[in-house]
Amino acid sequence: MSVQQTGPARGEDSPATVRTHALTKRFRHQTAVDAVDLEVPVGAVYGFLGPNGSGKTTTIRMLLGLISATSGEIEVLGEPMPDGAARTLRRVGALVEGPAFHPYLSGRANLARLDSADPHSDARSAPARIDAALDRVGLLPAATKRFRAYSLGMRQRLAIANALLVPRDLLVLDEPTNGLDPQGTREVRNLVGELAADGTTVLVSSHLLSEVDQMCSHVGVMFEGRLITQGRLDQIHAGTAQTVRVETDRVGDAATTLRELGLTDVHLAGGHVTAQLGEVEVAKIVPALVDAYVPVLGFAVQRPSLEDVFVSLTGEGFDVSG
Repeated sequence: MSVQQTGPARGEDSPATVRTHALTKRFRHQTAVDAVDLEVPVGAVYGFLGPNGSGKTTTIRMLLGLISATSGEIEVLGEPMPDGAARTLRRVGALVEGPAFHPYLSGRANLARLDSADPHSDARSAPARIDAALDRVGLLPAATKRFRAYSLGMRQRLAIANALLVPRDLLVLDEPTNGLDPQGTREVRNLVGELAADGTTVLVSSHLLSEVDQMCSHVGVMFEGRLITQGRLDQIHAGTAQTVRVETDRVGDAATTLRELGLTDVHLAGGHVTAQLGEVEVAKIVPALVDAYVPVLGFAVQRPSLEDVFVSLTGEGFDVSG
């Protein structure tokens, strides 16, 4: 299978919080990340999407200077990495497999412990900053509760609070909803939206397509170590054929009319017809059906899901629910 990378052209004039060029990581004879040109626009919620093992976490570790690249270039917040790490990383909050919290300390005490380990933190402002971070993630009422009593969703939110102890220009979240129940997932999704609204660029790594579809403004899709597409989410959806569904009791006549209009891949089923829209104007379809005396009992244009996009690019699917 040959997969071509697509996405915005690289250029110094386009503002980007994160930019890589030909980023590659090899482990002995295995290439985990293969010549990735990543571009995360300023202010975006960028969904870094792909199946487990596709190279997402390895890429993130290189961006944060946790492991070195085999080759390629990395730029974060306008600074080359890893050379600019000392200037850059204090402006970056990250949740990568989560910090190690002490089970018998409260949420507030855990954050105080982690904050004191940061050489750049101000001890005088720590209490106010810690409570502000807890409030931001909705944990202030549970600040004195021991970590061991926190639910999984609360633990994830505490990890995000740790990343927000000081103002951040970039927040990197690796699988932030992994293992969460629907309520915890909604909480994290809403928090990401609030952070982005306040001007923080958020890079969210996930293998959950439905979450990325609801949460993100931009997306990059990894597959077998390669970035196979990236760009605005609406543009990526638009690049995949849309499906028209017509509900009628005259499916044969409806199918004929749709074909005459130029729709393709027409399929008949009991009570409805589906077809690929292609270049046909949506506004022309219902009038044409009415003119052909086809009763239209229901009509919808179905946007392709991210799963459809992934399958169209790779010919394969992956676990969409986790």
